[in-house]
Amino acid sequence: MTGPVGTAYAARVEAGRIAPDPAQESVLPALDRVLREAGRTEQRGLFGRRRAEPVRGLYLWGGVGRGKSMLMDLLVAEADLPKRRVHFHAFMQEVHAGMHAARAQGVDDALAPVADRVGEDAKLLAFDEMQVTDITDAMVVGRLFERLFASGTAIVTTSNRPPRDLYKDGLNRAVFEPFIDMIEDRMEVLEIGAGDDHRQGRLAGSPVWFTPADRAAKEGMDRLFEELAGEAGPLTLRVKGREVVLPAFGNGVARAPFWALCGTALGPADFLAIADAVRVLMIDGVPRLGRSNFNEAKRFVTLVDALYEARVRLVASAADMPESLYVEGEGSFEFARTASRLREMMSEGWAAG
Repeated sequence: MTGPVGTAYAARVEAGRIAPDPAQESVLPALDRVLREAGRTEQRGLFGRRRAEPVRGLYLWGGVGRGKSMLMDLLVAEADLPKRRVHFHAFMQEVHAGMHAARAQGVDDALAPVADRVGEDAKLLAFDEMQVTDITDAMVVGRLFERLFASGTAIVTTSNRPPRDLYKDGLNRAVFEPFIDMIEDRMEVLEIGAGDDHRQGRLAGSPVWFTPADRAAKEGMDRLFEELAGEAGPLTLRVKGREVVLPAFGNGVARAPFWALCGTALGPADFLAIADAVRVLMIDGVPRLGRSNFNEAKRFVTLVDALYEARVRLVASAADMPESLYVEGEGSFEFARTASRLREMMSEGWAAG
């Protein structure tokens, strides 16, 4: 019998808002199961006491643009219970901040009050884009999930990777492997199989390089970001103890001004983290480059290289076309390689290649 998520999906298909996708349809029963079980997490125990009833969570993984975030949106929208949807990076940032505050108050187990508060506030916790690249996250996430499972919180997460590829080749990975076992034991692991990248479909026929960077370009960028990202908020990444903030993020799509990315002291590790966290990056206001902004130009080259190697789709508004951005001064000759990459990245379907 079709549940609320399946019904909502069918309504979107019928309205022409999404195209039917057999791989997406195959996971709808699991989403409805989680919703059903999360709604009855508290049962009457012995002597009238109430206890948390564990819910088997859901780990949904698959290639970029396969609709994982859209399906999670449907789940959260249909959930009539305390719930929270959050990007995994942002959530872990909150956890570490809460632990720091608990330690400052002399709490011995700083994670316990943080995890318990999360479990009290949300009976359904939906994580988008789960990935673990930081040793501090790897040390914390296992105990965090263990306490959340014990509290009866239903956990649903999306990821581009299967559980066994989380924190792959990471420092001290052996201490992380029990968490992978826990995921496979306590969560249903489902893949959304190969198919079209739906973000690529929405980008098809749309400009990805808006020039000049004027009001019309901003309006075009605004429309495209709203269509791709949906509901958006800031995303904070932690890189080697630093915070890197992307001002707007949703559905794997991030947007930031050129100067926020290349006008501050960000380096290769920061750009690699951004490329790992997003599938489309929209940059506003790339200026002409030259002697007056040589350091910013070098950062832009490094950023483009990171996006290119990670096959991240780039959308930008800029003062001119790539070949005309950097025409004089030190570094202009070397920029020809970057301009060539930008041209390649502008081609339709490039990131799917």
